[in-house]
Amino acid sequence: MSLLCLLPTQAVLAQSDSTAPSLPYNYDFTEYVDWLDALIREKKIPGAALAIVSREGIMHLQTWGVRNINETFPVTTDSIFRIASMSKTFAGAAATLLVDEEGQSWDTPLRELFPSLKIGNKRSSQDITLLHVASHSTGLMPHSYSNLLDDGVAYDRIKNRFEEIPTVCAPGECYGYQNVVFSMIADVVEETTGESYEKYIEEHIFKPLGMESASIGYEPYINNPESTHPHRLVRGSWRTTTTNPAYYTTAPASGINASLFDMSMWLRANLGAFPEVFGADFLAQLHEPVIPTPYGNYFNRWSGLEKAYYGIGWRVFDFKGLRVIHHGGGVRGYRSEMAFSPEANIGMVLMFNAESNAANEVIPEFFGHLLEAN
Repeated sequence: MSLLCLLPTQAVLAQSDSTAPSLPYNYDFTEYVDWLDALIREKKIPGAALAIVSREGIMHLQTWGVRNINETFPVTTDSIFRIASMSKTFAGAAATLLVDEEGQSWDTPLRELFPSLKIGNKRSSQDITLLHVASHSTGLMPHSYSNLLDDGVAYDRIKNRFEEIPTVCAPGECYGYQNVVFSMIADVVEETTGESYEKYIEEHIFKPLGMESASIGYEPYINNPESTHPHRLVRGSWRTTTTNPAYYTTAPASGINASLFDMSMWLRANLGAFPEVFGADFLAQLHEPVIPTPYGNYFNRWSGLEKAYYGIGWRVFDFKGLRVIHHGGGVRGYRSEMAFSPEANIGMVLMFNAESNAANEVIPEFFGHLLEAN
């Protein structure tokens, strides 16, 4: 356990020997942290956790509030959050590992791996590949069967309905965000390696990166005494809410639980801090744009956003001339955002144990602050 995890509800500065490259960026985040602190207090967010990192180390850690609005246990860097759709970034890395190390191919149609599985209601959907799934470019109707997850239906009970999903374009021709279909990455991992998806992630990502408290699944979440509780606004006041276990059955899409310290290691890995785990060629493949994403989401409305794409489990933006890699997450009672720039050697992650749209502006505010010296 890191010594940083012994310092609850405080800011922690751990500057490396070369925190800021000699580039025209503003690496003094004091004003940004003050802005965020005011936002969290204004919205009365029950609990929050922030990390700012560089390739060389952790630049800033800070936590706010409590794990449960009905108790007094503070959020610390050890506290566990559901990271929701930020789980997709780990699935993208797993898919890339399959291609780089396990002999899998981005271009093999999934029907060759699963001959009895039919996807989509048109013939063209039978050409869907691992690349299409990992980049949300399957051509299937967006958010297919997320409504069933909302109703508590588990992934294994939904799979036999994949052939009913409307095909809206040929694979690779349009973007359509998925949770259920994206989770076929777990099936490919298990078919290729003979290991469970959970074990593969733990052995190939969590352990090599020192993500000691990260886990996958509902049981590890509810049984961990460090887990935060989910919160929703009810008649203007925050209240604890329930957890829908069905979303955990789509582990690649939304199944990971992690602490702030875990996520700081994940960001640093994606910045290239651990080449023995993720080399430069691997990261370039992971972060390469695959499909343009259309206007319509909160991030497409950020002032300064020039172009938006989806890569392999990551969103890829051009923001005020800077390439930014991003993913957000939202599930009942939680919101989270993380982003980084390899060029500027900086990244941040913010997690709320509250379902609040206050998270919507934290990324453009962060990078706007970074670029204000330009």
